Amino acid sequence: MLRFFLKRCLAMIPVLFVVSVLAFAFVHLLPGDPARMMAGPDADVATIEAFRQQLGLDRPLPEQYVRYIGKLLVGDLGISLRTKIAVFDEIALRYTPTMVLALCGMAWSVVFGVLFGAIAAIHSGKWQDYTAMLVSVSGISVPQFWLGLLLIQLFAVYLGWFPVAGYSGKWQELVLPSLTLGATVAAIMARFTLSAFLEVLGEEYISTARAKGVRERLVMWKHAFRNALIPVVTMIGLQFGFLLGGSVVVETVFAWPGLGRYMIEAVGVRDYPVLQALLLLYSFHFVFINLVVDMVYALINPEIRYE
Repeated sequence: MLRFFLKRCLAMIPVLFVVSVLAFAFVHLLPGDPARMMAGPDADVATIEAFRQQLGLDRPLPEQYVRYIGKLLVGDLGISLRTKIAVFDEIALRYTPTMVLALCGMAWSVVFGVLFGAIAAIHSGKWQDYTAMLVSVSGISVPQFWLGLLLIQLFAVYLGWFPVAGYSGKWQELVLPSLTLGATVAAIMARFTLSAFLEVLGEEYISTARAKGVRERLVMWKHAFRNALIPVVTMIGLQFGFLLGGSVVVETVFAWPGLGRYMIEAVGVRDYPVLQALLLLYSFHFVFINLVVDMVYALINPEIRYE
């Protein structure tokens, strides 16, 4: 296990290197000139060129990339062109709200998604199955921004149960944004759990266990559930990565002070250091989550061995 873990950690290095190249190229392909935006609409050519030299944008792209990687290796993510504050400090300030929101949204979506999917599989062809899948299809079909506005109108404006927007550390402020963020994931988890459960229930060892007189509840939760959970764990890891990167809409609707809103603000002013840092951070999340998922496999099913 340790050997496999070390190999995967080493394999992350070239992946992150390729991601850094792509992030650098993508950001510099965006239309607009940061120097012109910083200088203002009425600035003359000399002023704009002075800003370009100050930002290092007058140098060739390969040289800019080498300087960027050199700073990155020592933990320097650069200075925000918009706020003049270190990008590392800005991200550190917004990272916790985004992570808390993603964890809460993931927690309830996994619980209800796996539960609905298991119920639908156990009662396949019955009203429980149709009800669970109807809720799942509804969760996938409803846009996040519309669901967020609907929840605000109902639970914040009409009923007054929860705050409309913002985050100051209170749990009440997490309810509506986490429900909005996790709705799509819960629906996907329910459908994926149903598919995995039905596939496992068709295996011969399930039929053998039933033929031996093993109680149905034991067959479902000891034999079927454990094996069906392995592909579900993979989906959980992938969806958590999407939650971290896909919180832009939810954070905008609920005025959440997280990384999603920070990225939107950075795109508006072509803040290269911020965009590059966020793209690398989101990519690292996906790579690290995949590593964790592989480690969890062995905990779910001890028969899995790594070479």
